[in-house]
Amino acid sequence: MTTTPAHAGRMLFVNMPVADLERSKAFFARLGFGYDPRFTGEGAACMPVGEQAFVMLLDHETFARFSKLPMGDPATHALALYCFSVESRDEVDTVVEAALAAGGTEADGPEDHGFMYSRSFFDLDGHGWQVMWMDPASMSDASASSAPATA
Repeated sequence: MTTTPAHAGRMLFVNMPVADLERSKAFFARLGFGYDPRFTGEGAACMPVGEQAFVMLLDHETFARFSKLPMGDPATHALALYCFSVESRDEVDTVVEAALAAGGTEADGPEDHGFMYSRSFFDLDGHGWQVMWMDPASMSDASASSAPATA
C-alpha cells in the first residue's frame, strides 16, 4: 500500500526582496513567467514557478514587514540559490539568453553532464538563479535503480 506524505499538498512561497518591483516583474516576464493577480498588488507580485510553488517578489518595504532580521544584500552575499527546471537543453539557453538580454549577468558558464545541463545568471538585484534540464530517461533509470528490491 502506498501512502501520501502529509506534506504532499503543501504550497511553497519563497519571499524575495527586490529593489524595484515593476522592473523585476518586467525582467521575469521576459523569461516567460507570469503573475497570479490574487496575490499581486502594491509592494508584491506572486510569480508561480510550479504547481504549488511560488516566488513572491517583494519591494524592500514589504519584505521588511515580513522579516524581523535585517535584509541582506544579494550583490555582496549569497542569500540563497534559486533553481528551476525547463523542458529541454535548448530552453536552458533560451531562458538564460533572455535573462542576459533583460539586464541580468551570467554567473557561470554552462555545466554539461550529459544527462543534465544547466546555466546560471544573476537577476537585476543580484539573486543567483540556475536554469537546468535533466533527461527524463535518466530520471526514470535512477528511480528504477533506487527502488527497493521485492522478494
